[in-house]
Amino acid sequence: MIDMMTRQALLDSIRSQPDMSVLIIGGGVNGIGSFRDLALNGVDVLLVERGDFASGASAASSHMLHGGLRYLENGEFRLVSEALHERNRMLQNAPHYAHPLPTTIPIFRWFSGILNAPLKFLGLLDRPGERGAVVIKIGLMFYDWFTRDARMTPTHRFYGRDESLKKRPLLNPDILCTATYYDAWMPYPERICMELLADGETAHEQARAVNYVSAVGAEGDAVTLRDELTGETFAVRPKIVVNAAGPWIDFVNQAMGQGTDYIGGTKGTHLIIDHPQLFDSCAGH
Repeated sequence: MIDMMTRQALLDSIRSQPDMSVLIIGGGVNGIGSFRDLALNGVDVLLVERGDFASGASAASSHMLHGGLRYLENGEFRLVSEALHERNRMLQNAPHYAHPLPTTIPIFRWFSGILNAPLKFLGLLDRPGERGAVVIKIGLMFYDWFTRDARMTPTHRFYGRDESLKKRPLLNPDILCTATYYDAWMPYPERICMELLADGETAHEQARAVNYVSAVGAEGDAVTLRDELTGETFAVRPKIVVNAAGPWIDFVNQAMGQGTDYIGGTKGTHLIIDHPQLFDSCAGH
């Protein structure tokens, strides 16, 4: 619930002090992270969000802190290394929000994918294929090696067929072995966003953040903001504008008089299964 007195006082302070160094449009993780960093560096910054903070893509994610194991097959070693280091930083700095996630891979072949992996690495093969134990072992060795200097999770481990079925009796009995490695997950990403927001507001008295305010236009050096609860508009004069509106970047740019076409489509699939027996049999994996 919005504290109208606090919010109104904040809006009044913005109207009375409309000049600031930076205006950030968009209160998701990128906007809030930028807000916090600027505030910690003593920059007077205003963050506006048209709805609830962290209510868009920041909340509607897979909740995974994923190192990107499959990207190794494409040769994207730098991407995987960076993702793993950021994952470990999150596990270290926010253990109350980020948790290790054991992940187990059932394996049915020893050598499948040995030829496909280098072809995919060279960009000569697009279609996915089954990965055998050897390919998975090589990938997981790289995965562990990238975090050798700042390890926050156990290294990977292989289990033979008998031990795998003993641990998880409902696995397909045709498996040869299983491999267990660790990623991480964050069940409530919007909560860490709110913590970062509070950090920024505490760090600098001229770091201000208000939600249910949208950017609806620009003229000269002024940006027009609208209070979405009352419909009232007012102007601010930032030296720099940061568009952190996520999927709505193009709409914000259009409102600012700068037509763009940055956002395109991408597809991914997540399967959400209501199956208590399956959940129990996976034992947290």
